[in-house]
Amino acid sequence: MPPQTPPTNKLYFYYGHRKPTQNRPTVHGGLFTNRRTVNPHKPPISTRPTSFNFDNWDPDSPQLAQPITDPSAHFFSVAQSLSPIARYIVDSFRKHGQWGPQVVSDLNKLRRVTPKLVAEVLKVQDDPRLSSKFFHWAGKQKGYKHDFACYNALAYCLNRNNQFRAADQVPELMNMQGKAPTEKQFEILIRMHADANRGLRVYHVYEKMKKFGVRPRVFLYNRILDALVKTNHVNLAMTVYDDFRNEGLVEESITYMILVKGLCKEGRINEVSELLNLMREKLCKPDVFAYTAMVRVLVSEGNLDGCLRIWEEMLNDKVLPDVMAYSTLILGLCKGNRVLKGYELFKEMKERKYLIDRVIYGSLIEAFVGEGKIGLACDLLKDLMDSGYRADLAIYNSLIKGLCCANHIEKAHKLFQVTVQEDLQPDFVTIKPMLVSFAESKNLDDFCKLLVEVQKLGFNVIDDLGRFFSFMVEKEDRVMIAVEVFDHLKLKEYCSISIYNIIMEALYHIGEVDQALLLFRELKNLHFEPDLSSYNIGIRCFTEIGDIQEACSCYNMIKQRSLVPSSGAYYSLVKGLCKTGYIDEAMMLIRDCLANVTNGPMEFKYSLAILHMCKKNDAGKVIEVLDEMVQQGMLLDEVIYSAIVCGMCEHGTIDEARKVFTYLRDCKLLTEADLIVYDEVLVDHTKTKTADLMLSGLKFFGLESKLKSKGCKLLPS
Repeated sequence: MPPQTPPTNKLYFYYGHRKPTQNRPTVHGGLFTNRRTVNPHKPPISTRPTSFNFDNWDPDSPQLAQPITDPSAHFFSVAQSLSPIARYIVDSFRKHGQWGPQVVSDLNKLRRVTPKLVAEVLKVQDDPRLSSKFFHWAGKQKGYKHDFACYNALAYCLNRNNQFRAADQVPELMNMQGKAPTEKQFEILIRMHADANRGLRVYHVYEKMKKFGVRPRVFLYNRILDALVKTNHVNLAMTVYDDFRNEGLVEESITYMILVKGLCKEGRINEVSELLNLMREKLCKPDVFAYTAMVRVLVSEGNLDGCLRIWEEMLNDKVLPDVMAYSTLILGLCKGNRVLKGYELFKEMKERKYLIDRVIYGSLIEAFVGEGKIGLACDLLKDLMDSGYRADLAIYNSLIKGLCCANHIEKAHKLFQVTVQEDLQPDFVTIKPMLVSFAESKNLDDFCKLLVEVQKLGFNVIDDLGRFFSFMVEKEDRVMIAVEVFDHLKLKEYCSISIYNIIMEALYHIGEVDQALLLFRELKNLHFEPDLSSYNIGIRCFTEIGDIQEACSCYNMIKQRSLVPSSGAYYSLVKGLCKTGYIDEAMMLIRDCLANVTNGPMEFKYSLAILHMCKKNDAGKVIEVLDEMVQQGMLLDEVIYSAIVCGMCEHGTIDEARKVFTYLRDCKLLTEADLIVYDEVLVDHTKTKTADLMLSGLKFFGLESKLKSKGCKLLPS
């Protein structure tokens, strides 16, 4: 007997899912040898449950809300809900990315693609080109016909990928392939366009329905009318409604309400009345909810006359208005400056013992204060408190403002103390009317007492004063009052750089440049360090009085801090340099401004265009730029004239420059006196340029020392 060889351990490889038995557990893919894994070092499995702490859970955590950016991850998440063959088709689309022989080869491996499978693939496809190609390929199978689900899925796919115009052609495609479109296909298209607020496309689909002889149901008519009304195509909606009536269909209440709200939005109240009469004859009279909806639409459009007319219609129908109807109309009347009519409705609510919301009280009080009827506003406040309500801060702010306007500052101050006692946390809006009243009456002692009082309440007084002065200088007649208040507050050390800047800016705009410069110098002498806004104001003020050296000093201070001046400061300084004859320096500043400022002055941009045209030594090209400026409505000033002088002296000739200035005189854009002045500037600047050029040449050839020894006047001593 031959010797037996010892048995060897045969390796068995299992892939995928294996059916479990009684003696064999479930095995998922991997490498196995007689139930033993190749890698004996298995990581230990922790069986200890981890406790979950709700305190550490953040529902807005970025890890939980992280979107899926990997296309493969998105594919596998979608593929879980697909059948195996659909998953195979979608995976082929994913691998190849576009329709081609590879995709067709993968599809030809399948025995047959059914309409159900086509619809399943189209429902998850995001590429409209691939979807259309696949749809066409499936239709060419022998004995195959698309069903309604396939066409619907194709329409959804195209619309989902913003190809809604192609989706509108699906009914024609169905008709060509012998499948007459039904109302369902058109309803899908209408719903898609209505959800995207494409009213004209809805009407286009409706016209196509009539072409195919499809008669919409009442429900679909309502959908079409609603989409047209929401997109402000009321005339088209009325045209569709005429077709609705011609077909003998019976309106529903929603049909009337859609049209009525659209007509209310357009302000066509006469047509609204006609529709309401039809509604009463054919269906029923509108209820309080319908009337409230109409009033709300009219209030949003500011059509108060239409509101009152609809209100009369409601009363004639003996429909009792509810609290919501009253609130909607009263709030609209108060916003539309018809507070007395709103107050009458308020009294009706009181007589009918309706529960009146605090918003109605607040709206009436604010409206009465706006019309200067403080007594009625205070009566409403008392009525509000007697009704068991607690007034909010907005109501107190309105009353304080009204009392201050009526010169009842003491009563306003008492109301302010009430807001403090009731812990309503008053803000700057609360104290601003009192501060303005104290300032205008020059009662500066009480002004300071109020500041001390609010400072104890935790107010940031300096910030509030900045907002106060910003409000005061909005009107020119209150600028000097603000200056007086500021002079008084400086003695009590209520000042800051921002307040200085506000006052200086206001003084500059009203022409009090000397007083603004006094504040600027005072700011530099104090312990405050001027900021960018301070120096910007200083540049404009010094340029205004002709002190170009100080203006340039402010500009240098800004540059030393690596900051950028404002466009107004740049323009003012350039204009001042041009007036004083520093034309080259002005052109350098223009380039610096356009390099650092986002939206520089248009005059600077045209100046560079003029300099560029001067390189051609053609007066006609420069004149074309000037004509464009005039057509744009821009005024020609010193900056433009200096650009002409600089450009022609550097790149052109004096004769070409004189042609440009002569043209401006003939067009009456330049006076005869200014023509003479700029001709002299042109000659002087040309001499200066020539002397600088000659000096540079002498320095280059080393002849500077010989000219100095002979006492030549060309070089400075």
